[in-house]
Amino acid sequence: MGLSEDLERVALQERELVLPRLDAQVAWQLGTKLRTLAVERGLVLVIDVRRFGQPLFYAALDGTTPDNAEWVRRKSNLVARFHRSSYAMGLSLKVKNETLLEKFGLPVADYAAHGGSFPLAVAGAAVVGSVTVSGLPQRADHELVVEALCVELGCDYAELRLASE
Repeated sequence: MGLSEDLERVALQERELVLPRLDAQVAWQLGTKLRTLAVERGLVLVIDVRRFGQPLFYAALDGTTPDNAEWVRRKSNLVARFHRSSYAMGLSLKVKNETLLEKFGLPVADYAAHGGSFPLAVAGAAVVGSVTVSGLPQRADHELVVEALCVELGCDYAELRLASE
């Protein structure tokens, strides 16, 4: 699967995975679903669900480090800025052989265009938050978030997942 195919699929994911609302209960359900998936699979992750400016769920599993928390912060900053998934932003930059600093003047100390943060859009509104994980390779971080959103929204993950590499 190439970069352009992944970009098309992520755009579809972003269009389809829309929440009816984002409140503390929804954040808890999504965060605990991600945590359960991670524990069942023996993954080492930091998980963050937030409305922009307000953390709603956070978990750091055994084996994570402060660096994982930093990746979460930087990836979620990118989603807050562009309302696109961090994976899509990274792929778009890679296709054009650009960096966040060159294209937007954004410092890597505060922004990361690496997979794992996904915009949380609310039906009838707009993107109001993000769900972010850090601990796996970036494509796997992205896919885990998409899988959990599919479960929470009752969507068929097989229809929305990225193609096998």
